[in-house]
Amino acid sequence: MSGAFTKQDDSNSSIDLGERPVSPHRNLVTEHGLALIDAEIAALHEALAKGNREADRELIARASRDLRYWTARRETAEVSHPDPRSDVVRFGMRVTIEDDHGKTQVWAIVGEDEVDASHGKISHVSPMAKMMFGKSVGDTFELNGHEWEITAINANP
Repeated sequence: MSGAFTKQDDSNSSIDLGERPVSPHRNLVTEHGLALIDAEIAALHEALAKGNREADRELIARASRDLRYWTARRETAEVSHPDPRSDVVRFGMRVTIEDDHGKTQVWAIVGEDEVDASHGKISHVSPMAKMMFGKSVGDTFELNGHEWEITAINANP
């Protein structure tokens, strides 16, 4: 009978999910970001244990891959605290900006693994963060065809 009509036993086939890409940028994190990494590692250890208990090869493969990623991120994490006396935009700060139409936005500049634009958190390697670094209240920058003015800087996001 042709192999096309028989069920193949794939219990010995390997699951190759590929590795998660690790950013080439410096791995700056806030205290909160470091706590998120630690929580992710703990959850992945639990997932790996569950996969081993249940002999779930896909769960084992996924948890192992993600654990390698987060362990690498933890090993290279550099907690950075903004100087509360600084009057220029730096990593870890919350920055309020206003565009040329009066629209106001508030952004916290965080590590790459902490990004959540829906909650006002942008990566320190994002174009907007790069445009704001080193600027003070009253300084302007242009991004996406709009001029933005920095109206407030807070070192305690």
